Amino acid sequence: MAGSPDFDLYRPSEEHDMLRDTVRALAEAKIAPYAAEVDENARFPREALDALVAADLQAVHVPEEFGGAGADALATVIVIEEVARVCASSSLIPAVNKLGSLPVILSGSEDLKKKYLAPLAKGEAMFSYCLSEPDAGSDAAGMKTRAVRDGDFWVLNGVKRWITNAGESEYYTVMAVTDPEKRSKGISAFVVEKSDEGVSFGAPEKKLGIKGSPTREVYLDNVRIPADRMIGAEGTGFATAMKTLDHTRITIAAQALGIAQGALDYAKGYVQERKQFGKPIGDFQGVQFMLADMAMKLEAARQLTYAAAAKSERVDADLTFFGAAAKCYASDAAMEITLDAIQLLGGYGYTRDYPVERMMRDAKITQLYEGTNQIQRIVMARNLPK
Repeated sequence: MAGSPDFDLYRPSEEHDMLRDTVRALAEAKIAPYAAEVDENARFPREALDALVAADLQAVHVPEEFGGAGADALATVIVIEEVARVCASSSLIPAVNKLGSLPVILSGSEDLKKKYLAPLAKGEAMFSYCLSEPDAGSDAAGMKTRAVRDGDFWVLNGVKRWITNAGESEYYTVMAVTDPEKRSKGISAFVVEKSDEGVSFGAPEKKLGIKGSPTREVYLDNVRIPADRMIGAEGTGFATAMKTLDHTRITIAAQALGIAQGALDYAKGYVQERKQFGKPIGDFQGVQFMLADMAMKLEAARQLTYAAAAKSERVDADLTFFGAAAKCYASDAAMEITLDAIQLLGGYGYTRDYPVERMMRDAKITQLYEGTNQIQRIVMARNLPK
């Protein structure tokens, strides 16, 4: 048997392969040369943004009717994967652009889509996602940010934490409580602009990895926005947020794949060059077994991620399970693979002169954001395939 009946629906097409070649060439030429320095100085990878925008790769998921490429979920995965292979921080440009804008795509009015998706597609703005708060991480429904109606406006007050690309993005999808009595059903979603009066940002967090992607608090101090900036109906924000994560957890899996692939590629090359006892260490069976296990885990993660991407595109009934499973498995695999890459380089792998220690530090976040892997296991258990 060739496999399940829908196998070909998540097998990359010739167009996907061509896209991979294009993104890989761009990433190696325009992004990789800056990756170590971006990490060392914890600065935003401006060169990566410019290169991605020039190639129309910063937000390929935006539908064609709003000026985007209209790329499918697998194409978006491939873009993120190939950028993450050389620089995880840079891969958060296309990944977070999808995360921030997907609520608008899923639930926003046509006017809202036209207003905010077109600049995103043109590369004139980035989009961030504001769900987490200082006291509302895994328990996102426990958020305290409030939005109060005032005529034709909403007034927002609160603090959002762990916001990726905060300060760099022009647009922010913000979840806020509009009816405190209803818990998750009293949460609504809004588009907030960086230029709105009362919006400010905290200092960049000092992080273990993805140092080139700024993570900051977003402060909302009496931010007054037009009522038509609400995404969907009042009280549907939390449902939109969870639906968004079903799709975008797959982009975190893609990031993990890219990081792991970069580490495996570097380790494979290193063990053929490094000689001990008169021959390349890659000739030793112990090393070969490590590489085999790394490649096996990576390919298993890739197949699961691509299957989840197909389900995202079709919006299958079991998407919630597969999105969580792909994110969880791929991120765990990336952590194991990057640690093994360091082991294969020995003492050199432990230094910043070689990229695998950066890849290991970058891999760790994929087990944490968009829901820790413990939360992913809860999600999977509640949505086991039938």
